[in-house]
Amino acid sequence: MKTKGKTGRIIIEIVMVILSLIFLYPLFLTIINSFKSFGEVMTDVIALPKQLAFSNYAYVWQFINYPKLFLNNIIITSVGLLGIVFVSSIAAYKLARTKTKLSGILYFLCIMPMLIPFQSIMLTVLQMSKGLGLSESTWGLGVLYWGFGAPLAVFIYHGFVKGIPMEIDESATIDGASGFRLFFSVIFPLLKSVTTTIVIIDVMWIWNDFLLPLLMVNGSPDTKTLTLAAYTFVGQYTSDWQYAMTAMVMAVLPSIVVFIFLQKYIVKGVVAGAVKG
Repeated sequence: MKTKGKTGRIIIEIVMVILSLIFLYPLFLTIINSFKSFGEVMTDVIALPKQLAFSNYAYVWQFINYPKLFLNNIIITSVGLLGIVFVSSIAAYKLARTKTKLSGILYFLCIMPMLIPFQSIMLTVLQMSKGLGLSESTWGLGVLYWGFGAPLAVFIYHGFVKGIPMEIDESATIDGASGFRLFFSVIFPLLKSVTTTIVIIDVMWIWNDFLLPLLMVNGSPDTKTLTLAAYTFVGQYTSDWQYAMTAMVMAVLPSIVVFIFLQKYIVKGVVAGAVKG
């Protein structure tokens, strides 16, 4: 029995390694082609570069004004994260603590947008954002992410809050804490692990998002994001693929670094949420 169990684990590990290599292969191609000249890219995409063209990175850095676009990404991601965490945590806590049919209906309405494809509502969102003055603004784009990121965050927070004993709320209320003070001083610190998970997931999503920024902030070079910058090298008649690959590597690298250093917190948060929820 032990031999069968060991063999099964080995097979699973082999399958996981193979799947990992398959998923990482496109990233590998992107990286190696970012160090090639245009001729090498067009000759053989799969081959390794004959000579590393570090000049690609210097050219892209200057051409897209990388520091400016990096700051845009920071603003959009920060505004989006703060709004998602603030709104979702409070909403999930209130819905989890209110045991009524109305709260159940409201909870369903909060998480239902996860089932709606963005493509089906993007034109409506575009028109609404223009009417509210949120388009062509990095701050406005960050606010839009509140609505798109809140459903999943409410879903995760809600399951976690249900595992927090009501006695904690009652004790805090007896000590004089209520309302926002109760939430931010007592409850929110208990949500640290699941909040970290939500932050990491949303950073990866917002930082690397392409479609929503394309609709909202693509009109001005001052409001573009790093992901959109890679698209500027792809034209209708000619495309500088080596620069497009370079720009994409420079765009996703910060989020990959964040994920590598904080990935252990994703596992902790998900496990904690599963146990408590």
